[in-house]
Amino acid sequence: MRIGCPKEIKNHEYRVGLTPESAGELARHGHEVWIQSGAGLGIDATDAEYEAAGAHIVDGPDPIFAECEMVVKVKEPQADERKKLREGQILYTYLHLAPDREQTVDLVESGVTAIAYETVTGPRGSLPLLKPMSQVAGRMSVQAGANALEKAHGGRGVLLGGVPGVMPGKVVVIGGGVVGFNAAQMAVGLGADVTILDRDPEVLEKVGTHFEARAATRFSNAANLEDAVSGADLVIGAVLIPGAAAPKLVTRELLTRMQKGAVLVDVAIDQGGCFETSKPTTHDNPTYMVEGVVHYCVANMPGAVARTSTYALNNVTLPHALQIADHGWKGAMRMNPHLAEGLNVWDGKVTYKAVAEDLGYEYVPVGKALI
Repeated sequence: MRIGCPKEIKNHEYRVGLTPESAGELARHGHEVWIQSGAGLGIDATDAEYEAAGAHIVDGPDPIFAECEMVVKVKEPQADERKKLREGQILYTYLHLAPDREQTVDLVESGVTAIAYETVTGPRGSLPLLKPMSQVAGRMSVQAGANALEKAHGGRGVLLGGVPGVMPGKVVVIGGGVVGFNAAQMAVGLGADVTILDRDPEVLEKVGTHFEARAATRFSNAANLEDAVSGADLVIGAVLIPGAAAPKLVTRELLTRMQKGAVLVDVAIDQGGCFETSKPTTHDNPTYMVEGVVHYCVANMPGAVARTSTYALNNVTLPHALQIADHGWKGAMRMNPHLAEGLNVWDGKVTYKAVAEDLGYEYVPVGKALI
């Protein structure tokens, strides 16, 4: 199979879909790998390293979209890239379609076979291709929040860990999954006063056992959420419904009862955000104010630590890429039902139920695509 990896063009996105090592693995399996010149510079990977691994370097993205059977990326294709997608071509990347009607329409009309990293499953309903970026984003959320809390950046002027004789900052983490757990780890490590909210008793037991007295846990109902958020210095939104739009848990009205200069970091922004007042921002202009509360809603947070993120991502995406390349996407999905969960769009149809329901498309089960 001819596999192409273009340079990412989203604002301040420095990750790359294939590392030189991953390109080498695909080449050793007998596949032809095309890499856009300069695609790996954001992780300090040169064209020469890709060539040494067996890849072919091409100028610009056009040859990749025009001639490669599978396109491997990191972020969802931007509007200019979507125009280049072809019927029957395989697109393997993060998509986050539920809150993005424009992208979904373009993918449906293109006839592309779109496989979303974020909905590929693992044992016990896990999301192994989303997990490493959730780990990165969870840890970065506290760094970003701590920075935004500085007075010069519009925040309350609170140091999360405090100092002797001064209370630490209050951090509220909404959601105890992978993002929330990693955010809590960072906040606890800084010495903050940490509270984790979740609706799953098993999750609360797990995080409570892990953190013991270093973090409090609360069941996430309306009263507890309002009480915790209204007194917080930093709120991390870490709620995920796989493939679907995130629920809006913090309303604009609740913002009016928060402390002025408090900070919201919405890690769920890729899925539409879990704060009513969230809107996607970029690393160029990461924050804005609503009701005196700082909002940090960067949609590609892990792109800022591109080398760590790219290698962590490739560790989990490469095995599936090899399956697709070796056996074709249909053969790979017949062999691996977990990979089949990643099929979101095929032949002009939406094949992921949550996306179809959120955007009003007819849902076509993946099984029909595999006949």
